[in-house]
Amino acid sequence: MEKQRIVVKVGTSTLTGESGAPNFRTIDKLAQVLSTLHNEGHQVVLVSSGAIAVGVNKMRLPVKPQNVCMKQAAAAVGQCELMHIYDKCFSEYGNIVGQILLTAEDIAVKEKRRNLKNTFEALLEAGMIPIVNENDSVSHAEIESDKKVFGDNDMLSAIVAKLCEANRLIILSDIEGLYDSNPNVNPNAKLVYRVEQITDELRNAAAGSGSNRGTGGMITKLEAAEYATSHGMDMHIALGNDPENIYRIMEKEPIGTYFVKQY
Repeated sequence: MEKQRIVVKVGTSTLTGESGAPNFRTIDKLAQVLSTLHNEGHQVVLVSSGAIAVGVNKMRLPVKPQNVCMKQAAAAVGQCELMHIYDKCFSEYGNIVGQILLTAEDIAVKEKRRNLKNTFEALLEAGMIPIVNENDSVSHAEIESDKKVFGDNDMLSAIVAKLCEANRLIILSDIEGLYDSNPNVNPNAKLVYRVEQITDELRNAAAGSGSNRGTGGMITKLEAAEYATSHGMDMHIALGNDPENIYRIMEKEPIGTYFVKQY
């Protein structure tokens, strides 16, 4: 198998249970799968959501706070907990992780973007696995829904993939893939296995919202797909409750939705 640089994005609803507590079984399996790919010679970047949900759970808050400052506090607590779990899980499989927290400014400002690219390159060439998240503890834009830049890490993962010059972006979600209509409304909706071109019809089909723990829906994933494929990367959406779907994607099995790169 050709060695590739792969970015994997995993959403809040995959990483946590209904209460916001970490789903240790899924996280451990994800670490095992990514470590296996890494040990086979692939370079792997993980873009991880979940900080706020995990923080809310650890702080024993009854519900996700509406106050931005409390959301940022929850993100600070949750990010620490998530990285502790990731560090422990990946180390069990002989790999070292490094944390990178981003805001929109880190991408928009040329010098910061260049420094960021160099950091990714240094970590990957040194054999580490970067773990990326939005820096929710300092950025209002990614917490306030009407100001979102990255879209619950979907667009962030595509931007990171471009920055790292990745070959492939894989988004793991609680959604199996893109359907030809909203499956929550239409019981006869069919999964679209391969997308050569993103059309207005597909955009209309992607309308909908995410789970109560995450904030991204299919429309943000479609936007990420449009960005990734237009920058020369294949992109996939697959169910995240079985991280071994990553193996199936790498082995070119027809699973989830495959968005074909444009050049």
